Amino acid sequence: MTSTGTTAPIPDPEIDPKAEALAEDLAARLAKGDRRALARGITLIESTRADHRRAAAALVRRLHAAPRDAVRLGLSGTPGVGKSTFIESFGVRLADQGRKIAVLAVDPSSSRNGGSILGDKTRMEHLSRHPNAFIRPSPSGATLGGVARRTREAILLCEAAGFDLVIVETVGVGQSETMVADMTDIFLLLLAPAGGDELQGVKRGIMEICDMIVVNKADGDLKATAQRTRADYAGALHLLRKRGQDPEGFPKAIAVSALEEDGLEKAWEEILTLDAFRRENGIRDHKRRQQAVTWFRAEVEERLLRRFRRTPEVAAIWPALEQSVGEGDTAPQIAAAQALAAFGLTGDET
Repeated sequence: MTSTGTTAPIPDPEIDPKAEALAEDLAARLAKGDRRALARGITLIESTRADHRRAAAALVRRLHAAPRDAVRLGLSGTPGVGKSTFIESFGVRLADQGRKIAVLAVDPSSSRNGGSILGDKTRMEHLSRHPNAFIRPSPSGATLGGVARRTREAILLCEAAGFDLVIVETVGVGQSETMVADMTDIFLLLLAPAGGDELQGVKRGIMEICDMIVVNKADGDLKATAQRTRADYAGALHLLRKRGQDPEGFPKAIAVSALEEDGLEKAWEEILTLDAFRRENGIRDHKRRQQAVTWFRAEVEERLLRRFRRTPEVAAIWPALEQSVGEGDTAPQIAAAQALAAFGLTGDET
């Protein structure tokens, strides 16, 4: 790659023939919609093995310039609100219409063994068997933001495989899960029917970035409550948000029943309306460019942190520093300075 002006040239990554061959094979199979290649590709990008990381990087390079027209839909909500039921009913409906649906469902990880606690293919039994659907559960691990460590790359692979809609279902715990908004086009917040007190408990941070609130379980005895809840949230959104760049009425709140499949078509129509408006006005492209920068920064920070922790000098003192901080013998700031000094950073550098 050549430089322009005073910009230094960007070095090409080191070429690994085996990694390049594997990436080329997977990219070709993905272009044909090969589901096994998609599953293998996601496994590859989630792996921490050095040879897998090289192959994953080679694969991402090949797919980066490919057209990406899928709707990226983020879905969040507290556990028990019915996210899986909603995705199941919503996804099956769209898949029956001939659309190709990919679901990247992030399961909470066990704090003891790091394993995934839930199983999305059992929670979405009908959708997982549909020929137009692909479901990939991934443990969140230690990653904040309610998403898996390699969710961005997984979205890229799903788009390369020809899916029309990529749904990212977050863990649904904690305000930090709003990171999903930094990798999707439209962010839905799924809520259950609630009263005024419950409305006060909804995190303002999520309310300020969601594009649509979907009140689920609008059926049976809860139907009237759901409609009142929808009206309450619509009012709250109107007070919190004034978005001139979106169509009139957005962000908005709607009520649905995933169990009875009522309101799902309206939800999809609203999603398409917002997506079409953003595409036509260049808003989606601008947002994706910003997201790419966020991805770049996150990748740099992650690699630096990994290298920092693996440095022998740091690894040698890390357990003792953690113990000393935990027992109250050393202030966290002092311990951090000692760890950074072992890495070679001192004074103003830290």
